[in-house]
Formats: sequence, C-alpha cells, structure tokens
Amino acid sequence: MDHPQGSPSEHSRGYRALVVDDEVPLAEVVASYLQREQFDAVVADNGVDAIALARDFDPDVVILDLGLPGIDGLEVCRSLRTFSDAYVVMLTARDTELDTVLGLTVGADDYVTKPFSPRELVARIRAMLRRPRLLQSPPTGADREVTPPRRFGALSIDVAAREVRIADDPILLTRTEFDILQALSGRPGIVLSRRQLLEIIRDEPWVGNDQLVDVHIGHLRRKLGDDAARPRYIATVRGVGYRMGTGA
Repeated sequence: MDHPQGSPSEHSRGYRALVVDDEVPLAEVVASYLQREQFDAVVADNGVDAIALARDFDPDVVILDLGLPGIDGLEVCRSLRTFSDAYVVMLTARDTELDTVLGLTVGADDYVTKPFSPRELVARIRAMLRRPRLLQSPPTGADREVTPPRRFGALSIDVAAREVRIADDPILLTRTEFDILQALSGRPGIVLSRRQLLEIIRDEPWVGNDQLVDVHIGHLRRKLGDDAARPRYIATVRGVGYRMGTGA
C-alpha cells in the first residue's frame, strides 16, 4: 500500500479519494491529478490494502481497478458497500470488460475504460460529488425543506431526508439509486430516457454508455421488490426509457 501524496492525517482539505490499481504509476498519476484539485488522495495497489485503507480513510470516492490480483475489483466493491457510501468508479482494462461492469450487482456508480484521460476522470468525479452523500445526517428543524414524502402505493420517498420506505420498512439505496428514483418520482407518468436520467442526476451532458442506467434500475427493482414484467414502481418503456408507476 502506497501513499505518494502523504498519509491521510497530513491532508485535511477538500474531498478524500482512494485510488486502487496494481499499476502503481497509473494510480499515482490519477492521485496527483486529484491532489491538484484539492483532493486528499491516497493509493493502494491490492484489494486487501484497499479495504483496510477505506475503513481508516473514509473516502468520498474510490477509483477502483476491476482487474486487481487476488481480491478483484468486484469483491472489493462488494466489501466497500457493507460499510461505505463512497462513490465507486470502476476502471476496466479493455472494452470487452464493459459487459462485466454493466452486469455487476455490487454497487459501483460509474466506469471508465482504459486508456483514459485523468483530467476527464477528475471532471467526472467532481460532477458526482456535487450530489450529497447518502449517509449524511438528514436535515432537521429550520434546515429541513418542508415537503411531504412522495407516495406510490406502499412506497414512500422522503426527498429532504433522502429516505425510502416500503410500508414501514426502510430501504437502503446507494446515492445513484436514490437519485434515479428521485428523478423518476419527481416526474410521475413522464417517460425519461436513459440519457435524460444520467444528465438529470449528474447536472451535465453525459459521455458514456447509457446502459449504465439499466444496471442501477435493476438494483432498484430488486431492493423495492419490483417485478420488471409486472412493475408497480418502475416501468420500462421499450425503446425509450423508464417512468414511475403508481405503486398499485
């Protein structure tokens, strides 16, 4: 495990980023670009060290290579999701790995195919981090927006508190999953394309594979107990995109 920009305690400014790649020179380049943007960036070159460092460092974003030796990126991401709400950007070595990333069910938020521009990667990360962290304490009192939860049958979506419930049972979503659900529920009955959803939740034009939305929709449906063939909450409009159902 390497800390080319110093140990976590030496930097307290800005966001925290963990870069995980066994190609250490590449990881150090990415970390250096992040530090120029006021990130506190550290590097790990294997999965075991990455998980340990994530627990101690509590990163806001993890840039994670899929093809790590030993514990691969998918297993690292699964482990991260048990204790961290950090954004996870998966790095893939070649286009043929893209299907694996799109099909993963481990909670990654985005992917980048190597070779990539570190500058563009940092810009994408900045756009992600403009959205609030899921595990922040919900606002209370005067700081909380007074808006009733959105209700679709048994599904309740409290946008201000970023809480989702089915009946009285809380449903834990990643930030990207919540943001997609928030976008759909804010426009009930309106069909949103994959690209529209990506641009709504990222506040900027999306450059990449629109099918990333399908992965997150799949996660959402599983967590909400929704059947894609007979949906109550998220309906597929073939060839177009998705719309919010009534919950009936």
